[in-house]
Parts: sequence; C-alpha cells; structure tokens
Amino acid sequence: MVREAHHLYIHIPFCLQICPYCSFYKDIAGPGKADPLVDAIIREAELFGHRAAPRTVFIGGGTPTALSVIQLERLFAGLRRHIDLSAVGEFTIEMNPATVTARKASLLRKAGVNRVSMGVQSWDPDLLRLLGRVHDAAQVRSSFAILRSTGFDNLNLDLIYGIPGQTPAQWEDSIRRTMELEPDHISAYCLTYEEDTDFFRRKSTGEFREDVDRDAVFFETAAGLLHDGGYSQYEISNYARPGRTCRHNIAYWEGADYLGLGPSAWSTVGDRRWQNVPDTAAYVRAVQSGVRPLTSEEILPAAVREAEKIAFGLRMNAGVDPARLAANHDLVASLRAEGLLEDHGPRVRLTERGRLLADEIAAALMP
Repeated sequence: MVREAHHLYIHIPFCLQICPYCSFYKDIAGPGKADPLVDAIIREAELFGHRAAPRTVFIGGGTPTALSVIQLERLFAGLRRHIDLSAVGEFTIEMNPATVTARKASLLRKAGVNRVSMGVQSWDPDLLRLLGRVHDAAQVRSSFAILRSTGFDNLNLDLIYGIPGQTPAQWEDSIRRTMELEPDHISAYCLTYEEDTDFFRRKSTGEFREDVDRDAVFFETAAGLLHDGGYSQYEISNYARPGRTCRHNIAYWEGADYLGLGPSAWSTVGDRRWQNVPDTAAYVRAVQSGVRPLTSEEILPAAVREAEKIAFGLRMNAGVDPARLAANHDLVASLRAEGLLEDHGPRVRLTERGRLLADEIAAALMP
C-alpha cells in the first residue's frame, strides 16, 4: 500500500528578477517557459499524485503569481483532476506585491486558495533596491488592500533583518508599518548568506559582513514589538494572531510526510527523501517522458528523522517532550547549564538566547 502524504508543496521557480540573496531554485520568467512548466507539473501530479491526500497545500517559489491568470487557471484545474483536494484546510500561495492584481486575487479565491504569503522584506526604498526587489511601499499597501477586498482573511507578510547597512531604526520602522496593515501573520527572518548567491560572494570579498550581536538586537526588537502588537511567537521567525499559525509549516517542523511537485521540490514520505532536479528544462523533459525527475534520493535512518523532529520542534515555542531528548542527555545538560534550554510546562524548549543559536544546536543534535 502506498503511503500518502498529507501535505503538498508545489514549486514555481519563475521570478520577475533574481534577488541577490535568495538561495531557492529560481528562473527568470521568459517566453515559452511557463506553459511547458505548468503542463509538466500537471503531468507529475498525474503520475505521482496518488502519493498525496493533502490537508495543506503550499505553492511557493520563485513567484508563483508570475504565471498569468490563464496559466494559473490551467494549473489549478489540472491539480484537481489528479489529486483529491477535498480535505485541504489551508491552501497557501506566495506572492510578490508587484504581481498582485484584482483579477488574480479573485481567481485564487475561486480556486480554493485561502492564505497568501507576500514578500515585503523591507519598507525602506534603499534596502529594497539592495535586495533586488521589484516592488515599493506603495505597491505593498495597494496589493494588501486588493487581497483584503477580495476576501482573504489569512494574510502573511515576510520581513528580513540583518540586511547589510540596515539600521535599528529602519528595522523598527518596517515592523511598525507592517503592523499598521494588520496582517494575520508576520514572518521575520534573519538574512543568511547562502552559497551560490551574489550576497555570499560579496561577503566572501569582505564587502558584506555578518554581525551576530546586531542580529540579536534585531531579533529581540521584533519579538518585543510584535508581542506588544498582539502577535504570538510560535516559532523562531514566525508570529501569528490567534488561529492564524501556518499549519503547513508546522507540519514540516513536526516531521510530517510531504510531497513536492515542480523543479527542485523536495519530498519526504516514510523513510524516503528525494529532490526533483533543480532545472526547469530538465524537469519538463523528464516528466513529459514519464520519468521521475529526480536529482537525488535517499533512505533516512530512523535516528536522523527523529533528530530532525527534535531540532525543528525546539524551534517552536511549544517545545518538545523531554523524553525524546533522553538519548542526548549530556548535550541537554550542557545546554541547560548554558541557559539555552528551559522547561515550558511539561515540555522543553529553547530559551530566547537559545533561539539565537538554534542552527548550531540543531547541528549538535544530528547523529
């Protein structure tokens, strides 16, 4: 019997412009690229969609709404032909403020999308230019108003801190202006310098540098302002109003099975993890030939899956059952002694200082 994944991710790599800090697989939208990709994703859903019985769907990228209305309509219709979406409770799509139109918003609502995640990143024009963003503050406000007027009552806005040259005043201003819109969810991510990005190369030459102490101040500023604004932190980078946590992401962090469609998409089902080829043309060729478009596949030892669940679980404010940490007794004792772990009711979680070192702690937990 085929094990079914209850969470579905679809990757649309197209962008209006490549952001110099982004490490996700992306591709500039161009003539003749989008239609074959949409057809290939529908074909992949036909070939492998029997592995999914989704409760959540997340369409990310790239910028999925770089697709035209007609292409989006065909994509949604094809997915519904081959995957049973009747049990989906949360259906998210990522949008760039520059791609929001009333017509697209209406189409998304009719297609069953009930959550939108919009990449604002900053409200400062100079920082937006540095980040390679194609929108401005006016477009954020206009796009947000369009989504609200179309009936979306679950909207997330993404912000980034730790941008080269960013000041505490700029960061606080971005948070306050974001809260003025009263979104239902806010994600506040620390910039990371990922390999194969322009920002990583500029850091390697000494033009940019990381400042851990500054980033810690930015993190604390966000946590304080958002808490005072009625947003509860439920994961290191994520804050929500009551009932508006992202169920899809929580499923990832809790170690649930998920199926990924599209170029570069990852899947984890049972003890198997695989990734689709991060190349749009190669992905299209493989799928249209009826071949699994894989670039890698592995069997995950049970110890690795459990360590991942613990590491991601500790990122959440709810923490983890202390019994799951028994095999890491010495490490746990050390983290407690250093003030990085704390009890939270019957569970254990990272302290505020521990959250600043979450990636290092996660690495230490891996077998």
